[in-house]
Amino acid sequence: MAAKYIIGSLVGSFAIAYTCDYFLADKKIFGGTTPKTVSSKEWLEETDKKFQAWPRTAGPPVVMNPIRRQNFIVKSQPE
Repeated sequence: MAAKYIIGSLVGSFAIAYTCDYFLADKKIFGGTTPKTVSSKEWLEETDKKFQAWPRTAGPPVVMNPIRRQNFIVKSQPE
């Protein structure tokens, strides 16, 4: 009995959220425009080129101990 109210309210809330998102973001009822950085394919390609050109650096590998939930640094050579 209560499940139909829960499911109905979830469906209703998703419908309201979708409607609000559609009118606010897509139809822009409060005005505004989509930024060039989002709508321009050239901008996306140049950004991807820039990110691919950066050197990738990372710290030492980390192994997670699932029993204690602690992170330990893996050392390549014993000290």
